[in-house]
Amino acid sequence: MTTYEERLNRDVWWAFKEGSMHFEQGGAVHESLRRIARRLEELKIPYAIAGGMALFFHGVRRFTEDVDILVTREALKEIHNRLEGLGYIPPFSGSKNLRDTDSGVRIEFLVAGDYPGDGLPKPIAFPDPAEASVEIDGVRFLQLPRLVELKLASGMTNPRRGQDLVDVQRIIETLDLHEDFTGQLHPFVQEKYKEIWGIVHSNPA
Repeated sequence: MTTYEERLNRDVWWAFKEGSMHFEQGGAVHESLRRIARRLEELKIPYAIAGGMALFFHGVRRFTEDVDILVTREALKEIHNRLEGLGYIPPFSGSKNLRDTDSGVRIEFLVAGDYPGDGLPKPIAFPDPAEASVEIDGVRFLQLPRLVELKLASGMTNPRRGQDLVDVQRIIETLDLHEDFTGQLHPFVQEKYKEIWGIVHSNPA
């Protein structure tokens, strides 16, 4: 199967078209998100869309090549049991992730209880999606404070996850978040949020 990333790399004009459609809530990634969300709803599996697509639906528009979904460990097993071979295949044997066979788009799973960033124990872990999601346009997404919190924890503890800190800067800029938004965040990341907020508001765009 040709993957979505391979198609983007192979045909630059197709990639431009996909990018344009993405910002109009069309294209393969949006279609894949809607499709997997419907399947999870049918299976009555709690979930929360995270990552770039959560940013998009919270109002920070950027292109992304995959769909990140937060689920519990028990739900992940059920998802593989119920969906593998029925429109979804793992990218390799034993992978926790899946790929949409219609679009070739990666479906990447985040597991409640695991740790963001470097994967090592820290005060912040991926939350239970049933307690940390909000419905937007008929789909369950990670709540904005939890999304910011996880991105901060990720970028703070893994130097290779610097994009997560850039995402937080864009969230602050685009949504015009106030400094007191820090009160909705775990103490572990509050100082980093204030630091980034200060950078945004002390430097002209």
